Amino acid sequence: MKAPSLTIGVEEEYQIIDPETRALTSYITQILEADHLILGQVKPELHQSIVEVGTTVCRTPQEVKQQLIELRRGVMELAARRGLKIAAAGTHPFSHWADQEITQLDRYIGTKEAMQQLAQQLLIFGTHVHIGIEDREFLIDACNVSRYFLPHILCLSTSSPFWIGRLTGLKSYRSAVFRAFPRTGVPPFLPAWADYQGYLDTLVATNCIPNGSKVWWDVRPHHTFPTLEFRICDVCTRVDEAVCIAAILQALVFKLYKMRRDNTTFRLYSSELIDENKWRAVRYGLDGNLIDFGKDVELPAALLIRELIEWFLGDVLDELGTRKEVEYAYTILAEGSSADRQIRAYHAAGDDTKAVVDLLIRETEEGVL
Repeated sequence: MKAPSLTIGVEEEYQIIDPETRALTSYITQILEADHLILGQVKPELHQSIVEVGTTVCRTPQEVKQQLIELRRGVMELAARRGLKIAAAGTHPFSHWADQEITQLDRYIGTKEAMQQLAQQLLIFGTHVHIGIEDREFLIDACNVSRYFLPHILCLSTSSPFWIGRLTGLKSYRSAVFRAFPRTGVPPFLPAWADYQGYLDTLVATNCIPNGSKVWWDVRPHHTFPTLEFRICDVCTRVDEAVCIAAILQALVFKLYKMRRDNTTFRLYSSELIDENKWRAVRYGLDGNLIDFGKDVELPAALLIRELIEWFLGDVLDELGTRKEVEYAYTILAEGSSADRQIRAYHAAGDDTKAVVDLLIRETEEGVL
């Protein structure tokens, strides 16, 4: 089995904010019309108030960080031409989905037609991380095993505790909104690449989907690129959070490769059991417990995240040279995820969601401007 390239690609979805009202504003068309060097890496999304960026293929988390800083800065400069700001969070603290304009491109018009109000409600923002895996059978194996760790990763990235002005009681309300779409959530066990391809072929042949891009699992083999795409995360507010998660996922794939090469693996668990942990991550984030299915006990999420880093990934971090980036997770554990920080800011300001938007703008700019 050939070793995976372990390349990294990161996509981030940002909110376009009017700094006076702190509300979302439709501006992506103007950004795309702007004459700017980063135009090729900036894309529209379903709603006009969302702007998506994507890195090129990177070899290291350090390269990812450099590109994300440049992309964030570039988008912020374009938005600033109209006096607007950019914020990164899984949901906007108070803007209503019904007030947002749909981007008039064929793919989004098609999504709106297919999904109706569900598409209009999909005012959510995520971080997607691609890890390069060229061997298809190992790609499927890595997809199967990595499902177990999806809730751990989500806990670190939660950034959507609000929905249309309400404190929801969930750390990742984005996950709850997305769950209404078909073909989402923790994927099923896939026996082999041929089974996955057969699944896609059936859906395409029966007019369920035009291609594999409409399978929105929390982790999926990409239908075009030789990558495993992790889609579980809320968009990361701070650049360092996104880099940390990308580094963890690269290390995870490398660890799984070494185990498969040595004819060992991690025990597989059902999607139903993993989904119980995902719900705990959605509801409580870092403040809750996750289930250790090997021991049949629940333990603090922070403890199991430390175990993931120190015990499971510890021996590959120095080999990859990414210990610093991965161990930023300890800063997240100490300071809370973006969701935790948003809730603190909300209460500190007398339950004011505009103060939360101000926090998000500041943190999105950290290390960028």
